[in-house]
Amino acid sequence: MGLALMAPAFLSAASPFEGRWDFANPNPNAVGCNWLGVTDKDGSLDVWFQPTGGHVIQIRDFKANGSHLTLNVGQNQVWDLDANGDKLTGTEKRGNKTTPVSAVRAPKLERPAPKAWSKPEALFNGKNLDGWEPIGDPSKSHWVVEDGEMVNKEHGANIRTTRKFTDFKLHFEVNCPDHANSGMYLRGRYELQLEYEPEGTEPPERSMGSIYGRIAPSRELPRKPGQWETFDVTLYGRTLTVTRDGVMTIDHKQIEGITGGALDANEGEPGPFYIQGDHTGGLKFRNITVSVPKK
Repeated sequence: MGLALMAPAFLSAASPFEGRWDFANPNPNAVGCNWLGVTDKDGSLDVWFQPTGGHVIQIRDFKANGSHLTLNVGQNQVWDLDANGDKLTGTEKRGNKTTPVSAVRAPKLERPAPKAWSKPEALFNGKNLDGWEPIGDPSKSHWVVEDGEMVNKEHGANIRTTRKFTDFKLHFEVNCPDHANSGMYLRGRYELQLEYEPEGTEPPERSMGSIYGRIAPSRELPRKPGQWETFDVTLYGRTLTVTRDGVMTIDHKQIEGITGGALDANEGEPGPFYIQGDHTGGLKFRNITVSVPKK
């Protein structure tokens, strides 16, 4: 569905849409919400949109008129939005269906690095799934414990921690089979990609150890499908550092917004860790620990 006059809108004044916006999912039991990022680049709007799944995309088909913005986000979906201060309201039109949508400005989450961290605490005890729960229908969960490892036997339900966290240091070991695709979600909103899709089929920002669609690793490490690998992840505010097998691959980078599959868009709130189980099976995890800032 095309929109008339959809060339980038030239601005005579600051656009009320400038900034980052979090769209909450009205269904608390569903996975999926949206994000919109709008900046002024050389007098025109640069618009990026995060669908409920997949990666963030640039929107070129849009029209801005004062406090009204119309976006063609693809797949026969058109969003009409009105800006009012720190809120956006409007509708998503998908074919013949119209759904109300609303957003608030994403929090800046500008926090200094914690001065000290607590002693690492086990999130997985190696015996059972205490402290973890399936997302959605439990009958679709294929997560089990075998030989002290958390294993997803086949694609099915995602799984999350029952506890929620704000700032943390996360440690885990993962054994990712060839042709597998999964992710460890931080605060339930930012996917640390775990994948061994066929070599060369994924761009750097969607490769092993990336923040899916947003932050590419600074170094490409050798592929190790079917072998154990270690990740150490530090997140405070939006500042992320990732070390993989002892090599720093993301160094104090800022996470701009949620990724596809986020449990919610409440970026200012604590959230769980969750592991994707709905794409492929065979992944194994062990030695999952977390540290939090000392008070």
